[in-house]
Amino acid sequence: MKSKINRRLIGLTGGISTGKSTASKYLRAKYKLPILDADIYARNAVEIGSVALNAIASRYGANILLADGSLNRQELGSIIFADIHERQWLEKQIHPLVRDAFVQEIDNSPTESIVLVIPLLFEAAMTDLVTEIWVVYCHPSQQLARLMQRESLTAAAAQARISSQMPLEEKCDRANLVLDNSSRKESLFNQIDAAMLNPPLPRQLPHPESAN
Repeated sequence: MKSKINRRLIGLTGGISTGKSTASKYLRAKYKLPILDADIYARNAVEIGSVALNAIASRYGANILLADGSLNRQELGSIIFADIHERQWLEKQIHPLVRDAFVQEIDNSPTESIVLVIPLLFEAAMTDLVTEIWVVYCHPSQQLARLMQRESLTAAAAQARISSQMPLEEKCDRANLVLDNSSRKESLFNQIDAAMLNPPLPRQLPHPESAN
């Protein structure tokens, strides 16, 4: 990967439904920063005909595919959020592909400042890809309510997805900057503006292997 010297590589993370997309869209709209999104790379990794999708179908059977041969994400979700071992197996298929996509995009980008949206930044041991870490936070009750509404999930199903990730408080402890998204969007945007004007002080980030 190209040297990070004099480059600002912002790792934007947080918990599911805490507001990462809201923050990244604002950074793109106001500051014209390129946004590299782990979720997009993960979707690309399981396109029809991909090695990863074939491995998933071999493990779970034909019912993991839709009629057109694409991944049945709802069915896969019901498996991996109920069984940590299956989730870990899936992550081993996907995370290396996502990392490779990030490295390629960073190397090819002429821009000095880039935002990497990585929900599992710590869990996937990708902290070495960035120069600073921003965690988008909101109150746990807000996170649960937002996820239930967004995905039409029961409280139990939503909580299972939240619990599959590293606790949000632990992510905040490891961050260079915590963006509090517990109130109005304008408050979040003001915090982002302040961080863009005065970058957060660097802190000793854990070696990626210690994030597992």
